[in-house]
Amino acid sequence: MSHPLPCLIQVECYNFPTKHLPPFRSTFHSSLMNYLKYHALGNDYLVLDPKGGSELPVKEAIVRICHRNFGLGSDGILYGPLETEKADFGLRILNPDGSEAEKSGNGLRIFARYLYDTGAVKNDAFTVDTLGGVVTCQIADGAESITVDMGEVHFGIAPTPADGSEQSGPNIGQSLSFNGKTQTVYVADIGNPHCVLLQDEISAKQAHEDGALIEVHEAFPNRTNVQFLKVIDRSNIQIEIWERGAGYTLASGSSSSAAAAVAHRIGLCDRDITVHMPGGKIAIHIDDNFAIRMTGPATRVASMNFDEEAFGFKVEG
Repeated sequence: MSHPLPCLIQVECYNFPTKHLPPFRSTFHSSLMNYLKYHALGNDYLVLDPKGGSELPVKEAIVRICHRNFGLGSDGILYGPLETEKADFGLRILNPDGSEAEKSGNGLRIFARYLYDTGAVKNDAFTVDTLGGVVTCQIADGAESITVDMGEVHFGIAPTPADGSEQSGPNIGQSLSFNGKTQTVYVADIGNPHCVLLQDEISAKQAHEDGALIEVHEAFPNRTNVQFLKVIDRSNIQIEIWERGAGYTLASGSSSSAAAAVAHRIGLCDRDITVHMPGGKIAIHIDDNFAIRMTGPATRVASMNFDEEAFGFKVEG
């Protein structure tokens, strides 16, 4: 039985450090909470089902639970299924810094796989309500392939012009200054914000150094996801990703969607694009209205319980 969709609130940014993590007293019985861990091309999430009375952890608890060394370790928590009038299932997506994400392509594939594994869905298409809009998911090939209709990509500048307009021409790039240099960036939104930088060569080092600065750039008051894009040919691109609220990420469905849409919008790629990431590949199809259909895998990893003792451990350093 599904549970009511709680009010979605914006949580302040918390830069989760690897040291000086304070202890705190838990207000919920996390040791009774079972987390199902999945990954989508190395981008891993913990699924927390509210069935049985499991509450959504508070921000400080999310930070500790997701911590790679002092918790279970993940790129976030998927809280659902929840009851909603807008779709078959409701879902909340929490980043490892405790903030809330509007949408996650990989998170949606993982959530779809969880629903399939628990018998909530089969091979028929179903809908999921997220903070970034309603999406349609479908399972195929015995859950080896999961397709998500991510919605339409909108292009524009950051911040949006006062008249609410959007750049309509193919040259949608704009200049952004960061880290002592100025580069052309492409801003895209697919229910969550993205900043794409077209490069001749890309690297994880660049994502760490420049991505972290662009995420919190003053041009993006709500922060942004960042993709470093290399076009291989008209059907293949490669990206490195810095994810808002999570940092460097091996793969991302919404980042793949945004980067592929930009590559197609500026005329460098066709409508069907394979996105290559450190964690693997995702297939993207772009229609005439820049609606994105994303197809890729999701893999079950483990069933895990979090012990409340971990909350009381003070990290020194």
